[in-house]
Amino acid sequence: MNGAPLARYEATLQGLARKDRLRTLKPRAGRDFSSNDYLGLAASKRLGEAVAAAIARGTPVGATGSRLLRGNAPEHEQLEADAAAFFGADRALFFGSGYIANFALLTALPQKGDLLVLDELAHASMHEGAQAGRAQFVLAAHNDANAVDDAITRWRAEGGMGCVWIAVESLYSMDGDCAPLESLAALADRHNAFIIVDEAHATGVWGPDGRGLAAAFEGRDNIVALHTCGKALGACGGLVTGPRTLCEYLINRCRPFIYATAPSPLMAVAAREALAMLADEPMRRVQLHERVALAGRQLADRCGVIPSGSQIQPVVIGENRRTMAVAARLQGRGFDIRGIRPPTVAEGTSRLRISLTLNIGEADISAMVEALVEVLAQT
Repeated sequence: MNGAPLARYEATLQGLARKDRLRTLKPRAGRDFSSNDYLGLAASKRLGEAVAAAIARGTPVGATGSRLLRGNAPEHEQLEADAAAFFGADRALFFGSGYIANFALLTALPQKGDLLVLDELAHASMHEGAQAGRAQFVLAAHNDANAVDDAITRWRAEGGMGCVWIAVESLYSMDGDCAPLESLAALADRHNAFIIVDEAHATGVWGPDGRGLAAAFEGRDNIVALHTCGKALGACGGLVTGPRTLCEYLINRCRPFIYATAPSPLMAVAAREALAMLADEPMRRVQLHERVALAGRQLADRCGVIPSGSQIQPVVIGENRRTMAVAARLQGRGFDIRGIRPPTVAEGTSRLRISLTLNIGEADISAMVEALVEVLAQT
């Protein structure tokens, strides 16, 4: 085969390079200011021992098939039962990843003739699911409950007769801000609508016992939540919680659930242990919140950065090349901070995404802020 079939891909890569948007894989190095391991559970002794004990008693590494075949392991069912009880939902389903779970929800639940209103800054998996799904979808201005209300009202006025679905993140992964869930829940009740809440970055960190920002609304008939296991829980996979009827519908009609090999039973063990750790070790959240407050104060005082109030702190720089240059210099000083560029964020808003976790201490935060001040002045 000559190189012609690859030419268009080469041209795309060259175009990305010209725009300073070419991505490459880099190994982990330096102090952790980029991971989503917010509570430091991924390498915790207790989580490791739970997995080791499961292996010792014969728990298999692989699931061997889909959940509807021989892949339905006792570990999956135990995790789902514990998760439903922990989050206060009727039922839980375990998916292989949060991305797949979001995609699955938006392609399976909203039906033809329905309306899906999606926050414009919702995760890429939600946008992909909306585009691949059967329902009409519209984007609403970020965190604007009035914009959601207007979209629904407009659709009804134009003759829309189906169900309405509202899809948001509770804590946004690039801005670190929170959705107006109370307003959206009231709006959903008024319009007899469903809400799908991606709790990926809130699970484990916020809400009672780390149950997330939507904890007060779980258990309602019109709330479906996604609790990612690969961030604060330190494992892998995604737990969908919601009404039993909708979960049973997913088992019967959700192609990413039906036709995918089930997640590793060992990951189910790890996620289950992580949920127990959330209840048993509340000091992890307290310590993380203290680090969030410290970083917010120092970044505001030294850099003029408005604190996000969460463990995700953006420092918007704007231009792609400068953003990546600042990130590279910080990495060279031993701080693993990554630059985020379009299309992950909007044009002109390239940024550093500073992630606060228990893998770093207060001294690390102060040193990082000092380095950031110097690098920004030099770059």
